[in-house]
Amino acid sequence: MSDILDKILAVKADEIKLLTKRYSRSTLEALGREQGATRGFIGALTAKVAAGEAGVIAEIKKASPSKGLIRADFDPGWIAREYAAGGAACLSVLTDEQFFQGHNAFLIQARASCVLPAIRKDFLIDELQIAEARAIGADCVLLIVAALEPAQLEALAQYAVSLGMDVLVEIHDRAELDVVLKAKLPPPARDGAQNPILLGINNRNLRTFEVSLHNTLDLLADIPPGTDVVTESGIVTSADVATMRAAGVHRFLVGESLMRQAAPGAALRQLVGRD
Repeated sequence: MSDILDKILAVKADEIKLLTKRYSRSTLEALGREQGATRGFIGALTAKVAAGEAGVIAEIKKASPSKGLIRADFDPGWIAREYAAGGAACLSVLTDEQFFQGHNAFLIQARASCVLPAIRKDFLIDELQIAEARAIGADCVLLIVAALEPAQLEALAQYAVSLGMDVLVEIHDRAELDVVLKAKLPPPARDGAQNPILLGINNRNLRTFEVSLHNTLDLLADIPPGTDVVTESGIVTSADVATMRAAGVHRFLVGESLMRQAAPGAALRQLVGRD
């Protein structure tokens, strides 16, 4: 199968060139400051878990390279309200246009429609994209280890935290976990403060788009105790959630299985056992 990630990153390089022509970093940083304080992405997840619930990052995704169009009646604001009513801790909004039919406007609309914090879900490889994320209101950004050199990962994480955002660092295998464990990532701002870094384990291989929940379960033994882990992709049933929680994983990123439902909020409640 062709390497989808390489194709996506080539497009991102072109997008960054265009972004550079439109905005300076200082302009985007100023727009970010106009957004005010972030909503506390990791804090929202932590609060759910502390209350004994699953902490769900509910994803707003119109399409994907592997599945094509997922939801034709796509209204980011309505979906965000559904997720909030269904008990989501946070939102994840796809902003990639070419491969996922996303848009920056979708994050703006979703975040304006509820009080939940939101992560910009995209393939971020440059500081200008990080600044743009804050300028459109993102409370957190995704950094995909497979898409970055170790030095890039460290620099982008530091920059995102300097802008007030949290960071979801995503891995797929043990080699990528080793990169994260060796990286100099931003520490909490002070003693007792919330760690600004989450570790995401994607159960979808970004090079083949195949999915296996065993990916998360197999990696847990190598992750230091106390690490906040988010399992991503392939969470479809309440049994999937129960399996992960029994293994000590209480944070989830869920998208496609909810986006295909007529009532995403009700589907979320059922998924996590609230109904």
